[in-house]
Amino acid sequence: MKRARENNPKSSTGTILKTTTWGALIALLLVTMAWGFSAYFPGVQDDGNAPTSAALAGPAQDSSTSTSGPADRSKETSFLGSALRQVSKLNPFSGTRANKSKEAALSAQIQRPADGAVNTGSNPKSAAQPTDSNAKTQYGTQRTDDDAGAVLAAKISPDLKRVKPEAAVDVIIQFRQPPSEADLAGEEFTKKTELPVVKAELVTVKGRNISNLAAHANVAYISPDRHLKGSLDHVITAVNADIAYSNGWNGTGIGIAVVDSGVSTADDLNSDANLEPSRVVYSESFVSGDTTTRDAYGHGTHVAGILAGNAFDSTSNYPGVYRGIAPEATIINLRALDGNGAGTDSTVIAAIQQAIALKDTYNIRVLNLSLGRQVYESYTVDPLCQAAEAAWNAGIVVVVAAGNSGRDNSFGTHGYATIGAPGNDPYVITVGASNLKGTTGTQASQSVASYSAKGPTLLDHIVKPDLVAPGNRVVSLLAANSTIPTNYPQYDVYPCDSSGYNCGSQFGPAKYLRLSGTSMATPVVSGAAALLLQQNPQLTPDQVKARLMKTTWKGYSQFANAADTHGNTYSLQHDIFAVGAGFLDVAAALSNTDLAPPTVGSAKSPQVSRDDLKHMIYLTSDPATIWNNSVVWGNSVVWGDSIFSGTLVTGQSVVWGNSVVWGNCLDQSFSVVWGDSVVWGNSVLQALGVGDDGDSQ
Repeated sequence: MKRARENNPKSSTGTILKTTTWGALIALLLVTMAWGFSAYFPGVQDDGNAPTSAALAGPAQDSSTSTSGPADRSKETSFLGSALRQVSKLNPFSGTRANKSKEAALSAQIQRPADGAVNTGSNPKSAAQPTDSNAKTQYGTQRTDDDAGAVLAAKISPDLKRVKPEAAVDVIIQFRQPPSEADLAGEEFTKKTELPVVKAELVTVKGRNISNLAAHANVAYISPDRHLKGSLDHVITAVNADIAYSNGWNGTGIGIAVVDSGVSTADDLNSDANLEPSRVVYSESFVSGDTTTRDAYGHGTHVAGILAGNAFDSTSNYPGVYRGIAPEATIINLRALDGNGAGTDSTVIAAIQQAIALKDTYNIRVLNLSLGRQVYESYTVDPLCQAAEAAWNAGIVVVVAAGNSGRDNSFGTHGYATIGAPGNDPYVITVGASNLKGTTGTQASQSVASYSAKGPTLLDHIVKPDLVAPGNRVVSLLAANSTIPTNYPQYDVYPCDSSGYNCGSQFGPAKYLRLSGTSMATPVVSGAAALLLQQNPQLTPDQVKARLMKTTWKGYSQFANAADTHGNTYSLQHDIFAVGAGFLDVAAALSNTDLAPPTVGSAKSPQVSRDDLKHMIYLTSDPATIWNNSVVWGNSVVWGDSIFSGTLVTGQSVVWGNSVVWGNCLDQSFSVVWGDSVVWGNSVLQALGVGDDGDSQ
């Protein structure tokens, strides 16, 4: 019987067919897996011979091909070998070196974010995006080896996929628990600094080793150390801060941390009547290789003047009186941007970290961030956002510029979904800019500035900005010998003769200049927060945010027009994604006595969700926030009745039923704003207000 079976051609053929078929199926499965993941990692290099002159480069295509047939075992081996080589590219930074011990430990160590936090499709610009982006990303579900590639991808920032294997890059490693020396033992990297405020370290690492770092159990997320670049009397009256000042609210006793390009010496930043020392009570530089704290760029001093200038130099011989919102507040100068207005995530995080450390020493209650960059991932893993949240959790009101991309229509969104980081974080107060249109500063004269960035935020779809304040052609302090006035001398504001109308350099050096941007609007709100805290030091950051939002002025019209200084015209809408809760009203905020819950997160900005069938957008507030209290803090109270009225129409409508939409760019916006892709733009973290490229008056 045994011999008969051996000589049975049918049996022999069946065995061959079974072996070959299973081999082909396995090979096909491996190739399918490789194809799927190679699509996810389009920038993966098949060998180490790619040019490494730049740390970041565009995606490279793998043109290798392979074939196999069921009767040719040598070709089948080649087929499997090619498939395995493709599968090895699941680790986009591994080069040609395999680390068997880490592969074996991967499924035992790595934990995957909560369901919905990872997009594992073939879109090369996909990014981590929690289903509920108002909740922290959770970790804990053990995964199998089949999910190892997706797990690894979820822990590495999308823009790191383009790093060449041999290129050295600075990255910020966030840990689940405070790191120890044993966490990354045996790995090849150079530690540059610790960032404990976000449980992170800044390290330099070769591209091929990034995934090895990500494989460690305590590593939560890895992102590049991204680069950042970073008339007042009418402003005062437009936000009713003159009423606050006349009633004695001037910011006395409140410390405001300014993370910017530095703050230079200025008469207006000295104590009242200029008889006492400077109110810049602390200065430190976090700019690599530059310990000077003066403002070499000219941005931070301008911001400080809007916050706390006392108008000493402008009370005579100037066309206006340029007093800040909180003219007796103290300034903590934390320089994080260089002479070109540029910095990195790590310099800003280090500055925020120091603000937290100095909080009790200088009673730092407000942190001003007139800077930002492109959004690359959910705020829940963005290290810059996490640092801002850490300050918020420490009891500091964090006020952030929305960004100046409101005119950007590169992706057909008409400026929507252009809010930058860390302004995309729902905890912080994000500020857009309004334009006073050359008036004497009345509330009703304002309209949103054409360049003011609009929400909802990318990936998380948070309603931003939270409110708007004057930011167009704002006159404030000039930092002598700095970059901005040197490059833009036409925006200097000179003293005048006794008439107050004939002004120029013949009457003395300029001590003020005019700038536009959400950078200028942000300190207006920071100053207002300082006044609220002077009035009631017990207020928490969430209570300050809620009060400022609820009391905003909502008498604006539905539509407005604007023109920039180049003659371009824009049709604007005052919808929830352009103006948030409305226009800042300092006097109304000081007069209000409503108290939101003191708990952290009670005033988080809501998310929006969409109805695909009706093309409608709905507010989806976290149940733990105050926006669900329809009597005191409800949506119609905070964002205005006009947002929740109207009928379902198409085209230009600002509001549809009980939902909130944007105007005539609905169809194009859906494909960008609601997709899984990141709209890749400028990664530079920058000061958000350069020159006077604002709206014309």
